[in-house]
Amino acid sequence: MAFLHISCMSNEKTYTTFGDFYPYYLTEHARPANRTLHFVGTGLVIACFVTALALQKYWLIALMPLCGYGFAWFGHFILEKNRPATFKYPLYSLGSDFVMFWHILTGQINRKVDEAHKIIGVENKWK
Repeated sequence: MAFLHISCMSNEKTYTTFGDFYPYYLTEHARPANRTLHFVGTGLVIACFVTALALQKYWLIALMPLCGYGFAWFGHFILEKNRPATFKYPLYSLGSDFVMFWHILTGQINRKVDEAHKIIGVENKWK
């Protein structure tokens, strides 16, 4: 009996460095409302961590994933309508959350998002 083997080839690029991943990450966060939700979530993660250390209330650390992922996943599933990159690239995504937080805080985000779309070669439909 012969068996048919079907290979599923993915067109999705595999990222092996953070520098290559971050532009892709930004294209997946093109909608400003999604970036705002990520900014709030990451800000709450930082606040939980600092408060836990300052007040020695270490149970607050347990809230960090809820704050970060809750806001981010709402932004992806409801607003951006894409799959969060954290499922495939958890560490790169976590690092990217903090880099994007910094880029928003310092007013660099729009330029960075524009540059990312050029690097990845996709149109920014939210511009």
